[in-house]
Amino acid sequence: MQNLNFTVVQTSLYWEDIKANLAHFTLKLENVQETDVIILPEMFSTGFSMSTEKLGADSAELTLNWMLEMAKEKQAAIVGSYMNFIQETGTYHNTLAFVEPNGEVHFYHKRHLFTPGDESKHYTAGKERLIVNYKGWKICPLICYDLRFPVFSRNTDEYDLLIYVANWPEIRNYAWQQLLKARAIENQCYLIACNRIGEDGNGVKHAGNSCIVNFMGEEIGFSNEDKNYQFYLGKAPLLNYREQFPVLNDRDDFELI
Repeated sequence: MQNLNFTVVQTSLYWEDIKANLAHFTLKLENVQETDVIILPEMFSTGFSMSTEKLGADSAELTLNWMLEMAKEKQAAIVGSYMNFIQETGTYHNTLAFVEPNGEVHFYHKRHLFTPGDESKHYTAGKERLIVNYKGWKICPLICYDLRFPVFSRNTDEYDLLIYVANWPEIRNYAWQQLLKARAIENQCYLIACNRIGEDGNGVKHAGNSCIVNFMGEEIGFSNEDKNYQFYLGKAPLLNYREQFPVLNDRDDFELI
């Protein structure tokens, strides 16, 4: 049964400085070897910025090109979100890209925009969830505030892993830790959360608390250091647990409008 090696990059970000952040992450990934999936924080090339008209076009081009280059160089999938401008529609999105080493890219536009931080005034919400099939795993990647809305993450696709990339503030750390466990338990899946550390340009502090949670809600927490965390997950224990305790068979049917 396929095991996957994951690398979570927990680090601080340079506020609204795309080139500095991409150079920073290039150095962070320099010594990463023999990994299958590299996970970066939400809006890792700008920070959680609302300066869409100033940064959106450059962020869209430079960030995705960098992800494509690094995925090929590291022969690993790279997951992270960035400020994205879509020229065809003239809209800005907080877009997560799941970039495979062969150059295939899967996109997810953040559905739940953080209205208390004015995200909904600057970005357009996405509508569709993304499920990626990668090396025998079904992966559902989501973004930060999505964590608060369990209906959207409901495991109707038999996915194996939830990924949350985030700029989750320190002041709401308790909610972060409890909700991550709840999402893993209710969906009988592994969960990996990648959050940033440090203070952003608005004075908001982030404590990291990136972690892995297994299908029983047991957390393998990381320290709050600026470092890469690398670990294996096995699919067999997940499938065995679902077979022994098949609660997903009793889930409610529904459709999102």
